[in-house]
Amino acid sequence: MENTGSKKHCCESVRNVLTSAKFLIYLGHALSTWGDRMWNFAVAVFLVELYGNSLLLTAVYGLVIAGSVLLLGAMIGDWVDKNPRLKVAQTSLVVQNCAVILCGVLLMVVFQFKVELENLYSGWLLTTCYIMVITIANIANLASTATSIAIQRDWVVVVAGDDRSKLADMNATVRIIDQLTNILAPMLVGQIMAFGSHLMGCGFISCWNLCSMCLEYFLLWKVYQKTPALATKAGPKEVDQPLNTPQGVDGTHKLAEGSQMMNQMELANKESQKEASLCYQMAEPFRTFKNGWVAYYNQSIFFAGMSLAFLYMTVLGFDCITTGYAYTQGLNGFILSLLMGASAVSGICGTIAFTWIRKMCGLIRTGLISGVTQLACLLLCVVSVFMPDSPFDLTSPLPEANPTPMILVNASIAPVGLWSFDLTVTQLIQENVIESERGIINGVQNSMNYLLDLLHFIMVIAAPNPEHFGLLVIISVSFVAMGHMMYFRFAFKSLGSRLFLCCSPEHKTPADNSSLPSVV
Repeated sequence: MENTGSKKHCCESVRNVLTSAKFLIYLGHALSTWGDRMWNFAVAVFLVELYGNSLLLTAVYGLVIAGSVLLLGAMIGDWVDKNPRLKVAQTSLVVQNCAVILCGVLLMVVFQFKVELENLYSGWLLTTCYIMVITIANIANLASTATSIAIQRDWVVVVAGDDRSKLADMNATVRIIDQLTNILAPMLVGQIMAFGSHLMGCGFISCWNLCSMCLEYFLLWKVYQKTPALATKAGPKEVDQPLNTPQGVDGTHKLAEGSQMMNQMELANKESQKEASLCYQMAEPFRTFKNGWVAYYNQSIFFAGMSLAFLYMTVLGFDCITTGYAYTQGLNGFILSLLMGASAVSGICGTIAFTWIRKMCGLIRTGLISGVTQLACLLLCVVSVFMPDSPFDLTSPLPEANPTPMILVNASIAPVGLWSFDLTVTQLIQENVIESERGIINGVQNSMNYLLDLLHFIMVIAAPNPEHFGLLVIISVSFVAMGHMMYFRFAFKSLGSRLFLCCSPEHKTPADNSSLPSVV
């Protein structure tokens, strides 16, 4: 009987976990990021294949993506703030997945009838298809940005409630899901394209997004039902607006003349109001853009957010730049894949370490420790640059032996600090930004991240040769160092001399509860 009772209790516990709002968010996020990672990997391959093994379309696509989020990030966040949570999440989900499905179908048509399209209208029809693919893919990315802001920066906070430890655990779990899907999803779609065809890859991604969209839509609805707090949302800040009152009319005039003047004034007033309203609506996007950046600047976590953005200005992130340089230095694919795997494992270790260090030392100190860890690893990369036969030797175009492997090994360890630091800043924004501004502040943060990411590509364009890579490493580490200096300024302003006392805020006296910065 006891065994039966314990089994029943165990089954109920498992069922409660699997039906909890927290687990449903994890499941929905896993489905969403899996589709995103497959698409982000595949679309770059598709564009290279379509344009005759040239990187032109891929470069244009990357530029459009970065520029769009940079310009529209604040407006996307403002839209998230001003609309009901369920409507925002479901609308962005549907738009994103439908755009990917449509783009996949269009790519299938182009792959199937590319020769015919090249001969029609002197190739202009094919060029139009390229433009449509990039435009629709950009819409999908903007919708994905809205989904990310809504779920990861708002819903997670509401589901966690006032429990900061639960919020930290949820953030860490979401980030681990990101990292795992970033490794596994491209492997799956890559195998499909390798053993099948690009046409088959497009079809698989379109079918995945169709099925995933329906399931994610249902999961969002279930999370919304299980968390009543999601139904209530703080309204925007009240802004005092002057009343438009018509000017009075001289009482000495005749009644008929007075009535006529009143009618003329009313008509003129209505016309001016219409013109003002039209101008006001046309200027709304620019006003939102300006207000978003001003609000971001006025936040107490401004320097923390800027510090995170500066970390995007690097060539040591195992992106296409890093892997491309490694190939030019003769590193084979097997070793490179091992280093990329080590980088992913380091990121997961950093994510797990974040929750442990936060409990031991507090959130702000966790960011400082993470920053020191990352910077220490990257400084070893700088040391490697000045070793004999290094890539920084501009007198020798391509030395036969150089310390490139050492640079990449150190770069693959750095994510331990990077991802822990990223989680720290993410939670600082979640805890310190008021509910009515979460969307717009996170939208501007995304814009800042894309701006520095765009600058790092421009830096590579300015110094594209492999022998310049050492210089790029030094510039990258300098930006990372500046970012962590800004975080130190924020941390010292928040905690003062207590920054160097390794104690958890959960065990402090009430007098010390002001460790986190207040909202400005």
